[in-house]
Amino acid sequence: MNDALLPEIRAAVDRFVPWLESYGETSQDHQDYFASRWGRAAKSLYYRHKTAGLLAVAPMVACEAFVPWTRRFFHPRMRLPIADAHYAMGFSLLYRATARQECYAKALHFLEVLERERCPGYDRFGWGYPFGWQTRQGMIKAWTPMITTTPYCYEAFEYVFRIDGNPRWREILRSTAEHAYLDYDDVPAGPRAATCTYFPHEEPGVVNASAYRAFLLTSAEREFGDARYGQAAEKNINFVLQCQQPGGSWPYAMDGVRNFVDHFHTCFVLKGLAKIERLTGHAGCRQAIDRGMEYYLKNLFDEEGLPKPFAKAPRLTVYKRELYDCAECLNLGVLLAGRYPEFDAANERLLRHLFIRWAKCDGSFRSRKLLVGYDNVPMHRWGQSELFRSLCLILAKSDGFEPIPPGPQAN
Repeated sequence: MNDALLPEIRAAVDRFVPWLESYGETSQDHQDYFASRWGRAAKSLYYRHKTAGLLAVAPMVACEAFVPWTRRFFHPRMRLPIADAHYAMGFSLLYRATARQECYAKALHFLEVLERERCPGYDRFGWGYPFGWQTRQGMIKAWTPMITTTPYCYEAFEYVFRIDGNPRWREILRSTAEHAYLDYDDVPAGPRAATCTYFPHEEPGVVNASAYRAFLLTSAEREFGDARYGQAAEKNINFVLQCQQPGGSWPYAMDGVRNFVDHFHTCFVLKGLAKIERLTGHAGCRQAIDRGMEYYLKNLFDEEGLPKPFAKAPRLTVYKRELYDCAECLNLGVLLAGRYPEFDAANERLLRHLFIRWAKCDGSFRSRKLLVGYDNVPMHRWGQSELFRSLCLILAKSDGFEPIPPGPQAN
């Protein structure tokens, strides 16, 4: 990262922190329209009867495209564990970069929130959405653990444990690792490969889900020395590697239906592999990252050299660019810094663009660039918390902190 950008990054973080304090820890969300009872019913109809369903979802799609401030009429503000985990990590990183005790105190605050937000009814720590989520397979109840949310919470506790060594956090890490190992099914998917389920015992085949679980279990094996975790992780890693297409991309899922390639899910897969490679020196991950980055840089940036949502949009897209993609791009950029000069340059270009076009006077950031104008509704889970963490990660890394302690080097 160009050191000349560090003062702007510090200034952006210094504006964001008081904004968060004044705005509060709840917000509207990306899923507001379809988290409402009417929205869930419309989405269910769409999955069952596409033509009738299109008529049902059209008003909400139109609101999202042209009057996004109407979210508040569909669902109240809420807090989501994935955002709280990112804020916990962000303040931990900011403490690393500044040694300010108030940053450590805020990280502790968000961990305590995460303790309370664990999904009820489960023996072990796991986290999910506080609203019902309509999928193709049916309704997922609120507070069902998700393997795409839980690893962020695991990392949040790990970040703070590495600061204070509190055994309370380590107990939660162990419980979360056991949840990831025991409460999700492994479905065989080829030689020495298995896809994990997205929810406990439901919906296998989503590529980024297996990447998330593989990282969590790889990290947990290193922390606790439990070979079970590493064995399960290796099967999920092999599934992710075999799902990579000849051109280097990963489809969202291997079900023959959800085969789109988008920006932030590609980042999820790449960052999972990058963390595993960092921890273990896994040669297969390194090779897949090289191929994946070649595809990513060619197909998921637009003519301005900025992140675009899809390699090829699978449906009508009502926005041109979104903050979530930008935040995940920056996060991946820190993990892979120095390996791909074109990507380093893209991240510097993105930071300058964000500070000029997306930063708001109150300290927050725009959420989306729409077909006309911007969506200025702050959503903690959909970009604000992820960007805060990414900016704090850049600052901590510039001060010598390594977010993923290195393991063996690949052969």
